Formats: sequence, C-alpha cells, structure tokens
Amino acid sequence: VYEAVNKESRKNFFIGMHNEFVGTRAPAAAAFCCFQAATTGGEFIVADGRRIFRDLPEPILKDLYNRQIRYSVMELPFFNWIDNLPGFLHNSVQDVVRGVVSAAVNQKVDFDVDMQWGYSDYDNAKMLQARAPRQPPIVPHPVTQEPTWFCNVHSHSSVLRHQREKIYGEERFEDGASRINKSDMFFGDDGPLPAATLQVLDEITQKHMKYVKMSEGDVVLLDNYKTMHGRNVFDGKR
Repeated sequence: VYEAVNKESRKNFFIGMHNEFVGTRAPAAAAFCCFQAATTGGEFIVADGRRIFRDLPEPILKDLYNRQIRYSVMELPFFNWIDNLPGFLHNSVQDVVRGVVSAAVNQKVDFDVDMQWGYSDYDNAKMLQARAPRQPPIVPHPVTQEPTWFCNVHSHSSVLRHQREKIYGEERFEDGASRINKSDMFFGDDGPLPAATLQVLDEITQKHMKYVKMSEGDVVLLDNYKTMHGRNVFDGKR
C-alpha cells in the first residue's frame, strides 16, 4: 500500500497523463484510493490509451515507433562548481563525477541508466541527467493484444510542463527531491521531439481525458495497459 499526500505546495502542478512503469516493468493494474478530497479541484483524470493510439496521425506514429522513445528520469542540478574550475580541469573532473554518479544510480535501479551532462531548463544549472533505455511508445495489451499508447510524454515532456506553467503558475520547489525529480522525453536516438509533434500529442491526449471527482473512501481500479491517469490542480490539502 502506498499513500501519497499531495502537498499544498504542489497544488498548481498539473500531473499529465501517464502509465505506471519503471524501466521495462509495469503493473497490470493499479488502484487509487481517496483518503482526503481537495477543497476544490484535484480531480483524478483518466484517458483510454487505445483511443489515443487510434487518433494519432500515422506519420507521427511511424516516426515515434521507428525511432522509439527515451525518457530522462532524473536531474541532478548540483554541479555549477565545475564550471568555476580552471578550463583544463573540466573534462577530467566531469568524467570522474559522471562515473561515480552513474555507478551509484545504477546500483539503485533495475535498468541501465545513462548519465549525460546538460543545463537545467528551469534555472540553467549544470546538471547530470539520467536517461533510461530506448523503448517503444506503443505496446500490445498483454491479454487482448490490442495496440495501445503506452507513452508518458504528456507528463514527462519538459516543453508541455512549461506550457502548463503558463496556465497554472510555475512549480514551487519545497525540497531537494522536487528539484531532482525532473523528467523529459526524447526520441530513442536522443533527438528532441518537434514542437509540432508535441502539440498534436497534447491535443489528442486532452481530447480523451475524463475528470473523476473522488470523495473520501472512493477507489478507482485501472487496467494500467489500457488506461492512462493524471491529476488536476487543486486548492487545500489532498
């Protein structure tokens, strides 16, 4: 049993549509229970991945399926100090730091993580970004074999999150974990997704989103392969 308390500091953070999985592992089903409803908003959101798959334009589907996708699952924005070192030390220090961090992270997860240097989209801090292996954005349902959209771009894309921040306000960072748990999505070859593709993915996902207002004691049981889920912004505790 896992109980998630949505802090009031996260009330303006819209959680995009996603399936539950880590690396190549995914549960067949997931249950979500309401212990305390928000004062306003905070609806649980669901969307049928099969319908999203059917509505996506064929060129976008082919491009994503052929090139596959890759997630960044973590950002460690603690390395501005490296840029303050003499230039001749940068490469050697980066190699050592990347090696140490990569070894530590890969001991904690059951899939291979590739650490890459970059700069944060939020505050331009020098960071190490952890990227998961390539995977397909469409999978067959394990029982029915129906093709279904199994791709967390709506929740993981930093571009789409920034767009939502313009509507709901910027995310507030209350602790180090909030800064670390930053995600993004790329093609499997690490290329960025075109803005036009992200716009289409966002529009079709929103088309199929259904808002479920839960009360204390309500439980929503989902087929994790058929159904994506997310959460609306809210006021009060949730």
